[in-house]
Amino acid sequence: MTDRAAALRAEGRDIISLSVGEPDFAMPAHVADAVRAALDAGDTKYTPVAGTPRLRAAAALHFQRDLGLATTPERVIVSAGGKQAIFHALLATLNPGDEVLIPAPWWVSYPEIARFAGAEVVALKTTAAGGFRITAEQLEAAITPQSRWLLLNSPGNPTGAVYSADALAALGAVLARHPQVLVMSDDIYAPLRYGSGTHATLAVVCPDLAERVLTVSGVSKSHAMTGLRIGVATGPAWLIEAMARLQSHSSGNPASLSQAAAAAAFEGPQDFLAEWRERFRARRDLCVAALNAVPGLSTPVPEGAFYCMVDAAPLADRFADDQALCLHLLEHGVAVVAASAFGGDFGFRISFATDEDRLTEALRRIAKALT
Repeated sequence: MTDRAAALRAEGRDIISLSVGEPDFAMPAHVADAVRAALDAGDTKYTPVAGTPRLRAAAALHFQRDLGLATTPERVIVSAGGKQAIFHALLATLNPGDEVLIPAPWWVSYPEIARFAGAEVVALKTTAAGGFRITAEQLEAAITPQSRWLLLNSPGNPTGAVYSADALAALGAVLARHPQVLVMSDDIYAPLRYGSGTHATLAVVCPDLAERVLTVSGVSKSHAMTGLRIGVATGPAWLIEAMARLQSHSSGNPASLSQAAAAAAFEGPQDFLAEWRERFRARRDLCVAALNAVPGLSTPVPEGAFYCMVDAAPLADRFADDQALCLHLLEHGVAVVAASAFGGDFGFRISFATDEDRLTEALRRIAKALT
């Protein structure tokens, strides 16, 4: 699909991409200033593998302030994006024959990382009717003696699903009976929630499980810093140490200038996020209304992140599969991602992290292509 999009652009076609998961806003000015200051100061040398002391402390501040999770800098690791933190955590702990439980639809890298580490992927199917959340009963039924990890993502990519404190507590009660299961809590979209109340994360809701939970976050989504490649994670000391040892032999330290930027992002003002959330909320509501008005398409209202997972099952008899559906939309000038890429059913995911005019035009093209 990427090749076809490039070919169409080469022909002079206007292709609107709703496929990329990154904010279209500019990085905050104080973060850009921090990069320039670090460069002027000659901050271009190796740093400690697990991150600079300043950034690890700033990340600990972030976990406490934004997630309610008390931690220490020593229990924080900085990586080249949240993906690397997840990769190192799974690679450091999995053996062939182990099982990784992953709610589906899932972020595309979760199952691939687990398989790279030699583990078996156990899909926990979710539905729009169930809010794209797994249940305690479903989790209990899926756990075996070989289960080693449960991967949770809230708010979720690609569905925008959010787990409440009550939902996490129910899952926690199941996990308490299975001490061999570690949990990766991917909270990188936590600042982009649209409901009321505070964000709920498993290590806070279930403190008795904290020594089995790796909480992952970062600045890519919350501060429009995707290209700077900084993720942060906190968890039990033994796991952070294992991840750091692996990181020392894979990439070494994350980029020094990016670390200076991330420290400024965590330490600096967060008030801009309120405006960003309202912009995203308005775009979300625009997308939900427009997509649900197209015969054959439906999408629930995402509670967080900036994605809509669109069910197109009524159109399945018109296309060989949802990849063919997405190629059809591409021919009409809109790039989206097939739901099957996320372990989902017939449909597609859109990202509404693009400006309102382009988003409105993309939605118009989708409606025209399918009606």
